[in-house]
Amino acid sequence: MLRLVSYLASLALVAVVLVAGGGTAQADGCYTWNRTLSEGASGEDVRQLQIRLSGYPGYGAVLGLDGQFGPATRSALVRFQQAYGLAADGVAGNATYSRIYSLQDDDCTPVNFSYAELNNCNSTWAGGNVSAATAKANALVSMWKLQALRHALGDQSIRVTSGFRSVACNNAAGGASNSRHLYGDAVDLGSGPHSLCRLAQQARNHGFNGILGPGYPDHSDHTHVDHRGSRFWSASSCGI
Repeated sequence: MLRLVSYLASLALVAVVLVAGGGTAQADGCYTWNRTLSEGASGEDVRQLQIRLSGYPGYGAVLGLDGQFGPATRSALVRFQQAYGLAADGVAGNATYSRIYSLQDDDCTPVNFSYAELNNCNSTWAGGNVSAATAKANALVSMWKLQALRHALGDQSIRVTSGFRSVACNNAAGGASNSRHLYGDAVDLGSGPHSLCRLAQQARNHGFNGILGPGYPDHSDHTHVDHRGSRFWSASSCGI
């Protein structure tokens, strides 16, 4: 009995130390941060944080996922903290991690989106213009950007109509030969609680270099967002 009490006391001490150090005593099924992160930090834990913050770069910006905690990452973190009512100090500690844990499933996707939702083509993510692993990783970043978009729009649902496509799936859909869908980083959104124009307009704040919507040829029935290398926004019916 005494040994059990001593063991439980030691566990409690570990939890206190972790929390006091700005980490977390909570283990997460996807990824667990074990240290406080602030400007100047680097490493895989920073890159993992950047993925979750990728939807908060600011108007027209894109957050790099380079594992370097610089001014852009700090600014994105502040926006995330403000969006969720946290102390906006630009430092990732227990409160920030707890909020992220509440937003992600065990496969690292945000709670309101899934890999299956972004891939109606096949189950392997193969056959596109990049490796299956890269296509799936790109889709994960898209989902975190969509999660930020969803939250900014009042946490109402966003309807995904198309995501990753293999070359065969893209040809069947009549997609362009250089479609970003072949890279896994493009998502088509249908109208629902929000109009196509509202989706396109708000997407400008959430890290999408590519935004195509009503007014752009063949986009009257959906809004397209992607991660192309440079900005191209065109939805003339929406003032974009």
